[in-house]
Amino acid sequence: MELQNTVKEALNALYHHPDDAVRMQADRWLQEFQRTIDAWQVADNLLHDTSSNIETSIFCSQTLRSKVQRDFEELPSEAFRPLRISLNTLLKSFHKGPPKVRTQISLAVAALAVHVPAEDWGDGGILNWIRDEMNSHPECIPSFLELLRVLPEEVFNYKIAVRPDRRRSFENELAAGMEIALNVLTACLNINGLSDQVLEAFASWLRLRHRIPASALASHPLVHTALSGLSSDILFEASVNVISELIHYTAVRNLDGVASQMPLIQVLVPRIMNLKPQLRDPSKDEEDVKAVARLFADMGDAYVELIATGSEESMLIVQALLEVTSHPEFDIASMTFNFWHSLQIILLERHTHYPYGNEPSSEAEKSPQLLAFHSSYEALVSLVSAKVEYPQDYTDLSREDQKDFKQTRYAVADVLIDAALVLGGDATLKILYVKLIEAVSNRGQGQQTDWRPAEAALYSIRAISDYVTKTDGDVMPQIMNLLPQLPHQPQLLQTVCLVIGAYSKWFDAAPSGPSFLSPLINILVSGMSVSEDTAAAAALAFRHICDDCKKKLCGSLDGLFQIYQGAMIGEGPFKVSADDSLHLVEALSMVITELPSEHAKKALEALCLPAVAPLQDIINQGPLVLGQKPARDLTVHIDRLANIFRHVNHPEAVADAVQRLWPIFKSIFDIRSWDMRTMESLCRACKNAVRTSKTLMGVTVGVMLEEIQALYKQHQQPCFLYLSSEVIKIFGSDPSCTNYLKVLIESLFNHTTFMLTKIQDFASRPDLVDDCFLLASRCIRYCPQLFFQSPVFPCLVDCSMIGVTVQHREASNSILNFLSDVFDLANSTQGKPYVSIRDNVIIPRGPVITRILVAALTGALPSSRLETVTYTLLAITRAYGLKALEWANETMSLIPSNAVTEVERSRFLQALSDAASGATTNGLILPIEELSEVCRRNRSVQEIVQGALRPLELNMVSVS
Repeated sequence: MELQNTVKEALNALYHHPDDAVRMQADRWLQEFQRTIDAWQVADNLLHDTSSNIETSIFCSQTLRSKVQRDFEELPSEAFRPLRISLNTLLKSFHKGPPKVRTQISLAVAALAVHVPAEDWGDGGILNWIRDEMNSHPECIPSFLELLRVLPEEVFNYKIAVRPDRRRSFENELAAGMEIALNVLTACLNINGLSDQVLEAFASWLRLRHRIPASALASHPLVHTALSGLSSDILFEASVNVISELIHYTAVRNLDGVASQMPLIQVLVPRIMNLKPQLRDPSKDEEDVKAVARLFADMGDAYVELIATGSEESMLIVQALLEVTSHPEFDIASMTFNFWHSLQIILLERHTHYPYGNEPSSEAEKSPQLLAFHSSYEALVSLVSAKVEYPQDYTDLSREDQKDFKQTRYAVADVLIDAALVLGGDATLKILYVKLIEAVSNRGQGQQTDWRPAEAALYSIRAISDYVTKTDGDVMPQIMNLLPQLPHQPQLLQTVCLVIGAYSKWFDAAPSGPSFLSPLINILVSGMSVSEDTAAAAALAFRHICDDCKKKLCGSLDGLFQIYQGAMIGEGPFKVSADDSLHLVEALSMVITELPSEHAKKALEALCLPAVAPLQDIINQGPLVLGQKPARDLTVHIDRLANIFRHVNHPEAVADAVQRLWPIFKSIFDIRSWDMRTMESLCRACKNAVRTSKTLMGVTVGVMLEEIQALYKQHQQPCFLYLSSEVIKIFGSDPSCTNYLKVLIESLFNHTTFMLTKIQDFASRPDLVDDCFLLASRCIRYCPQLFFQSPVFPCLVDCSMIGVTVQHREASNSILNFLSDVFDLANSTQGKPYVSIRDNVIIPRGPVITRILVAALTGALPSSRLETVTYTLLAITRAYGLKALEWANETMSLIPSNAVTEVERSRFLQALSDAASGATTNGLILPIEELSEVCRRNRSVQEIVQGALRPLELNMVSVS
């Protein structure tokens, strides 16, 4: 009683106390209470107490539902029957009570049925029990109908803490009892006012797919009630739900399976087609139209294989779907987009005779079936391209609505690509060009202010750029002639710039393409001067043009440099942001790559100058100024250099540039080594230079690594490890670098493992952990001769054992991947000579590593990490065979039988045994996943398993 009163007081405080702190405290207490074993009795008592208010009833019904779902194993086996009786009493007593409470009690009974096998339930299983209860208590039929609705839904509810075997058995029990369920529902149709509820329950049972033949459903009273309900305002919504499920029930995955579904399809399709006038009926509200559209969209998705045959009946459905697509409300129109995509895939797979990506040269090469859909896809292009037009009030829209509009445009772009794949890019372009001409002509007839139709047409033209012939000499020149005539309204100019960038390959390949480069680059320069958005689009387009037309632009380098320097220095009207300026850096870098070596060095120097000069200026002001500058003042210039080193593919020129710039870099390393942002930027620049110049950077790399080796001891910047990783990749197998790299990796790894001695250290520095173990994996791949013979190898293995269960995803994955690389060593030719050294380290630690991996699998790491953990566990099993199986056996023997049964244990160990015998991974995954699911099925079980395995408390094996 005392606890019941405390619950009531806490609920009162939660809902009615004016102080937020008190409400939060009450909420925390109630959450903790729900986890206690006392919650069963208290919640049950308060629900049976007729004086409990609505808040108490809702809370207690949720608590009871949650306890049955998650904590049923807390109860002794003899508690089941009294619990079932109590829930049954509550279901009946609340049959006219608050719907929220009744739903929670129904869910609790359904969850109980998931836990308890039919033979233990008694009364012939839950379905017979429901039928008998309905017959005995006709006044409570609505309550039992709700239970009948939620019951099949619980098959897929993974909140219910049952073992996978029991979940499968429950689904089979329901499948076996489906006829009973449908008979009960059919009988309830005769009771006034229940048809709506009956149909909702029927829809729920249909989700247990393919349990009743379509021919039987075609004449079933429940199906006919749903079809009749389409003309009833009261039953309309429930009927739509049933028919939607029936459509999915009869979905045709391939034409071979269509005959068995046809009896029901022939009943459904005509009735749905009769709804077509409602799509245009102004008297229908939007929700009703949306429901009708949903049926057409479902029909398209489910029967797309049939529709793709191009029969007369199919084309009627396609016309109806086009009508849905034409609806002015995008939410309704977009319901069909998946259909158009699926149809495109089937048409191209089934009806074309040319390799993907090579369009047929004539319509004659396309099959008749494909041609049959041409007019539909042509209509589709016209319909959807209008939907990307900016709304007139766009600037007044909220940020969220503007974001939604952008998503709309992306979705339409995908549909236009589907159309281009069916029609061909050139044919689609012609349709869109006509729309562009119309839009420009309308502007010429006095509609000077409306730029939106032209922008929409250009947006659509940009969307299909990858599918237009690169040498098109018909439509493309006309479009490009038109672009300089358009006004520089910001959104229109932004799209014009993006179109120029999207067709950069055409400028290079088409005979007339180069003649347009000069005027269109002028448009891009204008774009860089109007607004930040247009500048961003122009800079990106400039990059594409320079990338694809670099050979043709080598002779115009002076003009390109003028644009580049103006934008970099910020002279004149340029509005290119620091981030977007990187596109210009990349653009010039790509053109310089095409220059001969003797010219490239000078051009590279000029390219670097706008970034180098400000850095040199800051350094010249002395260490104090350099140390106090905001990181952004440095990184904006260093990032530009990083991009230059990445994209100028002249290894010798880049190596010379870095050697020349090293004094600047060293000054920044020395003064700013505490500053993570600046160090990351500088290390990225050095990494790109090493990647481009490779061994040509030998001299500079030596001093660079001496620098970071010394600085790492002081500041432990993860990016120093990241840079070292790139150096290992390039120089790891070079015998002349052996001594130097050995000193480097031992210094870095010794210092890192010294800092990572407990799990909290891993949690507080996940970036350091990530880069440390990525570097270790690189060493295994590129310099195993240094790594495995070094004393740092056993230290890193010990370190990995401490930190493998860190919750940070990248850090944990890097450790697991490192361990996998160690176990997979014998798979590589380079690694084989070091297997015996590896074994001397791993075998003494094998039992502990296996135990930690099983702990990670069963709850120490999130289930999203399951794939990586599984791979690592299988890798150690394959590497160590019978030894690994012994380790796994020892580990599994620690887990109590109330958490994992002998059958589940045996299945898991058999999977590992199969792995040791060389079985492929695919067949081993299910028993491993099921062990993970069993051990995570509720908090109590997870705590029992982790308490038995204690991954964080294991004593590390010391190696002499």
